[in-house]
Amino acid sequence: MEKQVLHISSQVSIPVNEIRFEAIRAQGAGGQNVNKVSTAIHLRFDIQNSSLPDDVKEKILALNDKRISKVGIIVIKAQTFRSQEKNREDALNRLKALILKSMVKQKKRRPTRPSKTAKKKRLDKKTKHGKLKQLRQNITLD
Repeated sequence: MEKQVLHISSQVSIPVNEIRFEAIRAQGAGGQNVNKVSTAIHLRFDIQNSSLPDDVKEKILALNDKRISKVGIIVIKAQTFRSQEKNREDALNRLKALILKSMVKQKKRRPTRPSKTAKKKRLDKKTKHGKLKQLRQNITLD
């Protein structure tokens, strides 16, 4: 039997047995189905005890996301669909997106200065605007 794995990227993947799923009753509209069937899914993923590389763990924990608890557990609630399987798939996709978001490297900002032409254009525009406002003033005849 093949071991189920959630592939995040070419280098990173998570065994599905590290992810806990809990079926709960969904909230909101859905008729009687919502009262009888537990279709919503709570996904729980413990970052610290996972097989993710250490640098990825640190980046995920550094994210400012309300789905990550102070203890380092990602909790995702999926209740968009009416079937448990689709909600489970949706929760896995959202977990994957969260991890991918943390793995994106931010480009370092290099400070730049405006060019001489840009400075000249700005000053010319200011002068022109000032002259236009001066023309709007009342003319007094002394």
